[in-house]
Amino acid sequence: MKNKNYYAVLMAGGVGSRFWPVSTANNPKQFHDMLGTGETLIQKTFKRLNAFVPTQNILILTNERYNDLVMEQLPMIKQEQVVLEPAMRNTAPCILYAALKIQKMNSEGMMIVAPSDHWIEDEDAFAADVVQCFQKCEAEKVLCTLGIQPSFPNTGFGYIEFNKAQEETLKEVIQFREKPDYQTAKSFLKQGNFLWNAGIFMWSVQTIIRAFQEYQPTQYELFRKGIPAYNTEKEQGFIQENYPKAENVSIDYAILEKAKAIFVLPASFDWNDLGTWGSLYDKLGKDEQQNVVVNGKLLDLDASGNMVRLPKGKVAVIDGLDDYIIVDKEDVLMIVPKAKEQNIKELVAKAKATFGEQYG
Repeated sequence: MKNKNYYAVLMAGGVGSRFWPVSTANNPKQFHDMLGTGETLIQKTFKRLNAFVPTQNILILTNERYNDLVMEQLPMIKQEQVVLEPAMRNTAPCILYAALKIQKMNSEGMMIVAPSDHWIEDEDAFAADVVQCFQKCEAEKVLCTLGIQPSFPNTGFGYIEFNKAQEETLKEVIQFREKPDYQTAKSFLKQGNFLWNAGIFMWSVQTIIRAFQEYQPTQYELFRKGIPAYNTEKEQGFIQENYPKAENVSIDYAILEKAKAIFVLPASFDWNDLGTWGSLYDKLGKDEQQNVVVNGKLLDLDASGNMVRLPKGKVAVIDGLDDYIIVDKEDVLMIVPKAKEQNIKELVAKAKATFGEQYG
């Protein structure tokens, strides 16, 4: 059931360069149907949150250049629900900005911050986990996050260490840990009280604003001055002038690593951050040769383990390729070994330098 005190902040400002050439600076991955389901990632995420958050209580945080894409793909929202960043300043400033806007609408507001490009299959379990965290935040002045049970020693995620002596479902966070090397990640899994940091946070607007007052007073003062303007026609002018002055800092570093009362709920749902072509390959159904094809049709001859994305209706014939990423787009064809997917960011830079900015 939707609760009028529940608000969602959908983070949709990233570029997603590791999903190039589909994801580009002008049209990043959250605005694409990466899974071949008929819905873009931002549409799927909006629907997931909309199951328990009223439509009018969902804010989309994104860069100015993506405003038209947001409005086109989410026609059920109003323009004032799109919170536009005039400059890239990481996650802390935009979360504070959104919290102050929500507090002005509803001082009793509970707020979830969620990325727009994650894959979650069991959406009912997701909703139940979030509401459980909201209830904790309503009862106590705490910050909450969802942690993912690690399935292997991943070096691409941050980790959350929790107090394993506690029997309660929501665990007290001991500390947030940066992305580890492989041996450190293995030791985390062996200890058994580490979760992947999914970047999904819940808190009351009052609690998160107090945390900014305490741990980021300069940042808080900058945005506090705009309170009279928020949710009025004067907001855009204030933000255009002041947002670029904000410190470029993540919410993890600005608040979470410093705050005392933080709790993590081990998630009860399957999750994937869909950060790379390899992560997409892991989540999608395979044919008999362990190939994945999105959108088009594949005739594979002595070809296995490939991640293939085609324009809709296109047929690809692949012979003699194993474990490759093959992405065919109108203006770019990319063929890269899956083992080298971490080099895609470098390939984007080289393509732009060689052929022009329009290819990035």
